[in-house]
Amino acid sequence: MFLVLLFAVGVVSGATAAVAGFGIGSLLTPLLAVRVGTGTAIAAVALPHAAASALRFWRLRAAVDWRVIREFGLLSAAGGLIGALLYARLSSRSLTIVLGLLLVATAAAGLTGWATRWRTTGVVSAVLGLLSGFFGGIAGNQGGLRAAALLGFRLAPTVYVATSTAIALLVDAARTPIYLWGAGPALTRLASPIVVATIGVLVGTILGERLLLGLSVDRFRRVVSLLIGALGVWLLVRST
Repeated sequence: MFLVLLFAVGVVSGATAAVAGFGIGSLLTPLLAVRVGTGTAIAAVALPHAAASALRFWRLRAAVDWRVIREFGLLSAAGGLIGALLYARLSSRSLTIVLGLLLVATAAAGLTGWATRWRTTGVVSAVLGLLSGFFGGIAGNQGGLRAAALLGFRLAPTVYVATSTAIALLVDAARTPIYLWGAGPALTRLASPIVVATIGVLVGTILGERLLLGLSVDRFRRVVSLLIGALGVWLLVRST
């Protein structure tokens, strides 16, 4: 039954990520953590996350905005590397609370229209890139803050998801080898859950693409803002 639930959540998280550019780590990590603990769950979920990111990137590669990758994505990968080096040493509870508050505030800005009146540039872009990657490395949740930051670049929906996916793949490339090195023996015992989750997120990724292609820019921003807010509330509830 746990594997069936894992597959179902994998499909939902993959579809969510196909629309918003994030959601796999946010949904799968707490579920798997119930069985194996947070540290091992973060490392295990990085594998299906990387697989889904690679599939989305390949299918949407023509829409990637490489300027955003240079200004934001490379620093995000650096933050992911730093976070991964620290994830086994630091408690992530306080970081989770801070991230949750940031996401709720960002969602409110997006739903009220304030987010459409500012742009992510310069120092702000660099700081948000580092922070989003850092949270991804240390707590397994990089997508919400990255999604919030990318709203400031005012990208079209498909370009937004394609670019977010490319950045996610860079962070995965930076953090996953460190996870495998630190949690390798534990991950070999989780081969079945990891395979089931990977299949689920891949199925969800393909299903979610159909919804993405049917969204207008305004509706897309509202959907992303709602998902960011829901993630923020979820993280705050988990941290209590």
